[in-house]
Parts: sequence; C-alpha cells; structure tokens
Amino acid sequence: MKNEEEDEPLSPLARVFQSPAIDLCNIVVVGLKTKINPDVVLDALKHNVYKHPRFSSKLSENGAKWIKTEVNVEDHVIVPYVDPAEICEGGQSFVDDYISRLTMIPLDRSRPLWDIHILNVKTSDAEAVGVIRSHHSLGDGMSIISLMLACTHKTSNPDMLSTAIPPMKRRSTVSHSLERNGWFLRVIFTIGSTMRLIWNTIVDMLLLAATVLFLKDTKTPMKGNANVRRNPRRFYHRTISLDDIKLIKNAMNMVRFDLCS
Repeated sequence: MKNEEEDEPLSPLARVFQSPAIDLCNIVVVGLKTKINPDVVLDALKHNVYKHPRFSSKLSENGAKWIKTEVNVEDHVIVPYVDPAEICEGGQSFVDDYISRLTMIPLDRSRPLWDIHILNVKTSDAEAVGVIRSHHSLGDGMSIISLMLACTHKTSNPDMLSTAIPPMKRRSTVSHSLERNGWFLRVIFTIGSTMRLIWNTIVDMLLLAATVLFLKDTKTPMKGNANVRRNPRRFYHRTISLDDIKLIKNAMNMVRFDLCS
C-alpha cells in the first residue's frame, strides 16, 4: 500500500519526452572561478536531492510511473580522469568534445535520470566546469536551477543560499471588483472566458491541421534536412557580438527580431 501511494503516473508530456523518437535531455554547463571539490557537491546533494521528487524517483519497468527510490549520489556524480595530453593548448575544446560525446550516451533508466560531471579543466572563461544532465521528463530548466540553488551556499554564510528565486505571486481567477458587483458580472466574465477558450482551441486545431496538410517551415540557411535529428550532436562554446546576430537575421530574412534582456 505504501509503494502504491509513492508511485505517480507520468504526465502526458513526460510520456512524449520518453518516447524513443524524441528522448530529450537537458544539459546545463556551469563555469566556476575555482576548482570543484567533489566531496562538497556530494554532501550538498545528500541533503537536498530528496526535496525534489523527480530527482529521487526512477521509472517503472513499463515506463508509466515514477517510483520513489533510494538515491546513491555517488552513482550520479562523475569525475572523469583528465589526461593533460588531451587538453593540449586549450581546455575549451576538451570540454566541448566531452559534452558532445555525453549526448551520445543514454541515461541509466534503472535509477533517477540525471547525473553531474565535474571537469576540473581550465577554459577561457572558467577554472572548472560542471555539466548537469537530466532527462526532460523530469521537468524544465527551472527544476534544474532549483536543485542547483538548493545545493549552493555562500562561503561567508553557509546557512544562507547564494541566491534565491523571487516568490511568484498568485493571481486570483476572479477579481475583487467582480466579487463585489454580484452574480451578473461573474456570469458575463465566465461566458467571456469560455468563449475565448473555445475560440483559441478552434484556432489551434485549424493551425495544427494546416501544418500537417500543407504548412511548412520557411527554408533558411540554418534549416537542416529531414534526417538532421539522426546526426551526432556537436557542442561549441563561442562568444559572439550583436553584429553577428544581425548577420544571421539578415541571412534568414527575418521580419522581426527581438532581444530579451
């Protein structure tokens, strides 16, 4: 009975991410100003990983449920041996090659679908690099950031997190003015919301049908062929200027170009 209560079915989106045709993973690369001490990382994970249910659960045999499990963090923190001869002149190419090879190695489905790779290799931007890999069915980037923040503390004040995510303010579905003005405005508000939902649903269904039947992506110099998903992935770390971004925009004939700060 206890195991049944701890098991949780996968959401429809998580099932999509688990399908063999997609099988997406998140990869986060973090550069640090000092060398990484693996013992510190292990200790932080032991105290925080159980606060995040997805990072302390594994898939059932049929891939339909999340099952709570004991997490041996030593199995998830990997510190590979780095041969100085492989680094040569720069460590950035070594890191890029390592991450590229990592994308070709599937996660072990017999345990929680995440791991951390510690590369104490000096690059042009950092003294060491941490690579966090997790399956997309565990959640989005915010889930990884939440775990990272929980494992990060200020050295001057160990009891205080180095940073914090501002709390989200809940929005009430019905405004206070509607509550004061009685049932008539509430009915109008409900009808308007329902009609907007129906209209948006119809538009989305028509766009989906049109995409399946005849709509195609605009051809640009950056668009790959039909089998591009089967090609091996290659990671590159580069610092580029806005002029380079504008060059790409002009080459792709983009009508609108926004930058989000």
